[in-house]
Amino acid sequence: MTFMKPFTLLLALSLPSLALADNPEPMPLSYAVFEAAIPHMDLAECPGDLAAEDWFCRVTVSHDEVHVFAFSYDGDSPFVGHAAYPADGLEALLQ
Repeated sequence: MTFMKPFTLLLALSLPSLALADNPEPMPLSYAVFEAAIPHMDLAECPGDLAAEDWFCRVTVSHDEVHVFAFSYDGDSPFVGHAAYPADGLEALLQ
């Protein structure tokens, strides 16, 4: 029974921090986080509007779309752009 009192106190003290989770500060997406967390393939060049001299792109496939993520070579390589394209015909290429 004595264990429950400290546990209850700990739980009560943690509740204000749980409330802060409802309104988190936005965090930038660095390439290091993207690379570790999201399966992707490297692109030799960024397509269309994402093409920039100081950017590099990675591609993912999700459901019926191809998603291209652009990152800057500056600093910790922050996320700077995104484009989605229909994946029509992609299945035939992968077979």
